[in-house]
This record gives sequence, C-alpha cells and structure tokens, in this order.
Amino acid sequence: MTSILKILKALGDPTRVRILLLLEAHSLTVAEMQEILSMGQSRISTQLAQLKQARLVDDRRSGKNNFYTLHSDAESNATIRQLLDAARDEIDEWTKDEAALRFVLEKRRDKIRAHFDELAGRFGRDFVPGRSWKSLCEAMLKLLPPMVIADLGAGEGTLSQLLAQRAEHVFAIDNSEKMVAYGKKIAEEHGLVNLEYRLGDIEQIPIDDASVDLAVFSQALHHAEKPERAIREAYRIVRPGGRIVILDLVQHNFEEARELYADTWLGFPEVELRQWLEQAGFTSVESSIVDRSDEPPNFQTMLALGQKSQSGK
Repeated sequence: MTSILKILKALGDPTRVRILLLLEAHSLTVAEMQEILSMGQSRISTQLAQLKQARLVDDRRSGKNNFYTLHSDAESNATIRQLLDAARDEIDEWTKDEAALRFVLEKRRDKIRAHFDELAGRFGRDFVPGRSWKSLCEAMLKLLPPMVIADLGAGEGTLSQLLAQRAEHVFAIDNSEKMVAYGKKIAEEHGLVNLEYRLGDIEQIPIDDASVDLAVFSQALHHAEKPERAIREAYRIVRPGGRIVILDLVQHNFEEARELYADTWLGFPEVELRQWLEQAGFTSVESSIVDRSDEPPNFQTMLALGQKSQSGK
C-alpha cells in the first residue's frame, strides 16, 4: 500500500476526489468521465496518472477502451473509504456528477440495446403470416392492469382510445376545443363509456389531486410553454405509488418543426428531462432512446419513466 502522505496529496485536489467518487461507484472510460465532469481529455488523463501513481486507481483494457476503477487496495482501505465518504458531503458538484453518471450509464446500456434494436428493425420487413406491430400492441394492452389513466395532450385521442379498451377510466386532456369535440364523438360512436375528454392545459390539468394511476405525455411535452410545470402537474394528479410515462423527442436542430408542427421546444436533452422528473418528486427515474429515424432530420425518441412514492412526498 502506498504511503498515507501520497494518499493525502492525491486527495488534496477536488477534481481527483470527484474522479475517485465516480470510480468508487462504477468503472469508467476517460470519454465517459469527460462527459460527466465536462472537462477535457488531457486534464482528466493527467489527474488519472497521479491517482495511478498513488496506487488509488487501476486501468484495464477492454476492446478499444481503457476502463478505470478503484485500486483493490484503495477499495478495501477503511481510511480511504471514510475520507471519500466525508468528501462526498463537501464536494458541491457531487449531486450533479451523480446525475450525470446515471445518464452516462444509461447511454452505455443503450449501446448494448443497439444490437437488439437492429434485430427489431427487421420486424415487419419480411412477410410472416400473422406477425405485425398491431398484434403485438393488442397483446400488450391485454396485459395492462385496469387503472385510471390520464393521457395529457391527447390530441384526437388515438392513444386514449387504445388504452380505454383495458383501462378502468381514461382522461383525455387537450387544449383544442375541436380535438376534444372530435374525440368525444369517436368515443360515443365506439361505445367507449370509460373514456372522458376534458378541455384543458397540461400545465394546469383539470383533474383532481392524487386521482390517477398513470400519467402519460406522448409527444405532447414539447408543446408546453414550461414543460417542467407540466411534469409537476402530473405529479400532483398521480396517486402515491402511481407512475408517469413520457415519450418525446431528443433535442434536435430542425428549426422548421416550430412552423410545421407548432413545436415550442425542439425536443429535450435526456439528462434535463430526468432532472425535471426528480425535481417534481418522482423516484426510480429512468430513460432510454427507443427509436431513431433513418430519414433526415433523424429524429430520436426517448422514453422516460418515474414513480411517485407510496408516501406521496
């Protein structure tokens, strides 16, 4: 084990401490640390070299990448663990680093999913009798437990109508009188008595507190003036233990979308959407990229999930 003086010297720099706190949780590449810490490669490499010299960090080769982790001696050293635990409370950037770490790990998992995305991309290209996305969706709907659902920014209510096949009750909320009138007409024609259309804004949802099991934003949040307020409103109407589902665009640069689709926001950074969910009070927040368009402007769709705690706090 290296001397205590070298350890103390290594821990005397806030950046090196931030790196050690990250590596205490997960093995990371330099590129991943760059993204988390918003620092250049040379600066991080310099700090890692000093940590390796102090025998606090190890690296291992995996394919094209070097993964850095805590040295086995450092990991088992009670003094170092106590110092890191104390530093975690004093490093102002740690909360931000921790959130960025979760985001980077989700992106890593997205890469693993890429192979399966390729396989899924072949679905439907070749004709196989009886195989279709519609049949799969119908099967998944049958597995949905009866619940009260709020479809927020529902438009004419295509999703609401699908959910109403299985849900106990569906509230379809939209701020367009014509959309609501059209949706009501369709619901009546198809005998969907558990589907209720309401005129209202997703930033001031006309639903009582803690009255739905699931709140859904499907390509609606980027139309909100203040999306974080809409997410807080969703938290208000969801019961303790209930969930939120968001499908929306990843941030893009296709400015024409403002005119073509009346978009207020050009999608959202994934990490920002996760932060809004957590700030609203949702826990068990997760997100992933679930679709990528091959056609320009190559829109990407993200799925974000969160849960309201049983205590409702």
